[in-house]
Amino acid sequence: MKLIRFFIDCAKVSLSGNTAYWAWVSVLLFFISMGGFTYLEQMRVGLVITGMSDQVSWGFYVSNFTFLVGVAAAAVMLVIPAYIFHNPDAKRVVLLGEGLAVAASLMCMLFVSVDLGRPDRIWHLSPWPGMFNWPSSLLTWDVIVLSGYLGLNLAIPGYILYNRYQGTEYNKKLVFGAAVLSMFWAISIHTVTAFLFASNSARPFWASALVAPRFLATAFCAGPAFIILAFSVMHKVQAFQIGHKVIDLLSVIVAVSMQINLIMLAAELFVEFYAEGQHSASARYLFLGLDGKSALVPWIWSAQALNVGALILLMIEKTRKNYYFLALACVMAVIGIWIEKGMGFVIPGFIPTPLGEVFEYMPTWMEVKVALGVYGIGALVFTLMMKPLRAIQLGLLANPNLDLVAAKQLYEQREREALEQRIRGYETKIDP
Repeated sequence: MKLIRFFIDCAKVSLSGNTAYWAWVSVLLFFISMGGFTYLEQMRVGLVITGMSDQVSWGFYVSNFTFLVGVAAAAVMLVIPAYIFHNPDAKRVVLLGEGLAVAASLMCMLFVSVDLGRPDRIWHLSPWPGMFNWPSSLLTWDVIVLSGYLGLNLAIPGYILYNRYQGTEYNKKLVFGAAVLSMFWAISIHTVTAFLFASNSARPFWASALVAPRFLATAFCAGPAFIILAFSVMHKVQAFQIGHKVIDLLSVIVAVSMQINLIMLAAELFVEFYAEGQHSASARYLFLGLDGKSALVPWIWSAQALNVGALILLMIEKTRKNYYFLALACVMAVIGIWIEKGMGFVIPGFIPTPLGEVFEYMPTWMEVKVALGVYGIGALVFTLMMKPLRAIQLGLLANPNLDLVAAKQLYEQREREALEQRIRGYETKIDP
């Protein structure tokens, strides 16, 4: 009964808000409805309404899936300092990062689902019912790691919030063990996705040992940048205090990861173009065009310009410390990585085909509407999760049988302990 009461109280908080809150929810519901009706049309007519074909069988849906896997994995950048190194500033916001990971993981699964021509056969992707594809199918492994990561990011915050709701302390050893597991799981969701591409031997554009490392580097660019933007919005809208040290940590992670990504990109381009052969045709199509076809050329160069611009802003301390320039750099990094890792990585792998055909692909308006619906679902899930999370963290939501004064005192005690930890940390740094 206590658990049921917890969910009911959280639902009540999620479904309460001012006019601005309901206007935001209404916008999300509009996009979800639009995407849902478009998907029904796709189910009725088939994937012919998309820009995909026999030559280019992965398109806008898989591109967004690839990008969002990185956003989901980025929560580990808060999990490590919060649960492993007990950083008090990171502990204040780690649940927000894990909530974002839940929304991103859910969107990943939805993008895979809408990409299926026959979603009723999705059971083939599960390990036991689809035993004929297990364990050889990397798609099955991808389903396992994504489902497991989603479960971990639901279980850890849920357990912590439930204990705070009850006014009790959670088992720190249990949370520490789950946090360590989620660290390795976060890396696995990206490496398995990278291997999913690299294992296609007929696609030389993906046949590189750098695919997995670049996936991780881009994940730690776009993911923390997305988290910074989400924190900034929550700080403005809900007056939720975000420690500047957490923002500084995440901005440095974005800067370093972007440097690593650009270095690996330069290494890839050297291999592709210095001794150019047939295996370099996809890279030539992407960056320079091939046989008069160059639909993706302006996109990829725009992405690299955005990435370099974001790196410059993040490398200069004055602009990195300025929240307006930091927000601009994060927006540039998110858009740049979204293009590079999505359309700039998935589509060129199919062009040219193994038979030498140059068949271009661009997403249709129908695909865009379905994608907007999926993003609407993710944003709605994140929104509904954040309201009770904030209320419980601030001591505004607690078990009605618990004395609210005692709950408030417990919250203030935790804040004092966090402050004492910060002071001890400063003294340790100053003391020779």
